[in-house]
Amino acid sequence: MDLAAFCRAIPKVELHVHLLGAIRLDTLAEMAQRQGAGYTPEEVAELARRDAKPKGVLHILRALEQRILRGPEDLHRIAYEYLEHAASQGVRHAEIFWNPTGTARDSGIPYAAGADAILAAFDDAKHDHGISALLIPSIDREADPEDAVQMVEWMAAHRRDRIVGLGIDYRETDHPPEFFWKAYRAAKRAGFRLTAHAGEFGCHWRNVETAIDLLEVERIDHGYTVLDNPALARRCAERGIVFTVVPTNSYYLRTLAPDRWAIDHPIRRMPPAGLLIHPNTDDPPLHRVDPERCWRMMVEDFGFDLDDLRRFMLNGIVGAFIPEADKRGLAATFSAEYERLRAELEAPA
Repeated sequence: MDLAAFCRAIPKVELHVHLLGAIRLDTLAEMAQRQGAGYTPEEVAELARRDAKPKGVLHILRALEQRILRGPEDLHRIAYEYLEHAASQGVRHAEIFWNPTGTARDSGIPYAAGADAILAAFDDAKHDHGISALLIPSIDREADPEDAVQMVEWMAAHRRDRIVGLGIDYRETDHPPEFFWKAYRAAKRAGFRLTAHAGEFGCHWRNVETAIDLLEVERIDHGYTVLDNPALARRCAERGIVFTVVPTNSYYLRTLAPDRWAIDHPIRRMPPAGLLIHPNTDDPPLHRVDPERCWRMMVEDFGFDLDDLRRFMLNGIVGAFIPEADKRGLAATFSAEYERLRAELEAPA
């Protein structure tokens, strides 16, 4: 067993993946051609091109919402295909972000119909591949804050057992978290778990602080600039807040020098600061990554060792929005499997 096989086989959860960003590229090309969306296969490949200084993927997600998605069956297919592949890479449980505002506004898919299609895909993937999944509707922060409140109202009006929390994503730079406090307050009153993208695009550490103190989130997605305020980082470490980091984050690949990228990346400094981090794929086909490569990058690019990987694996269970009894069971099972695989990896040739 080599490192790649080890990282593929170790049991893991995925807490930071976006439904539309998880679309397979061949599925994207097929759906675009079916819709007459104006994309040739070559243009789809160019749309998802990822060079040495990659752009973000938001333009692809908007194209999906505005020109390509046709109905709930498309959401079912994207969700099922993601879970099918994730299961083949050792993912046992996934928590998936979905932006209902854009889906309803631009794709014409009502919230309840979209949610039910996605949850049906979760059922099918559980039956076929043994992977469990939860859905986290996520605020489109480029829309009006009142749209976020409306989305939470949809969530409360159409409750489903596996729709467990509220998130927020899209462009953070001029849409800070305080714009959306009403939606988060309503979600908390309704009993939903809370997470938020913050500190993603080199944005000020106050966005992380605001997400924690005003939005009252339980975990942070990205959160790298928390390191710019050591007192805030210590507070997050003391509270055991899990940060779902993304090794392939476009901002740092684009802004850091290629020969210094992995050395200067905040991910490298987060565990020494006492922060609980957990690596994730974010938008796997669009980032040209899968769970195996994501976890392998933590060793090969960021210099973490096998003990660190074990801690990251368990951090994911800590941060998951699942019952505490389930967490204890997963931690025991994952730990035993991890040690067995590690022994195989380290066995003399």
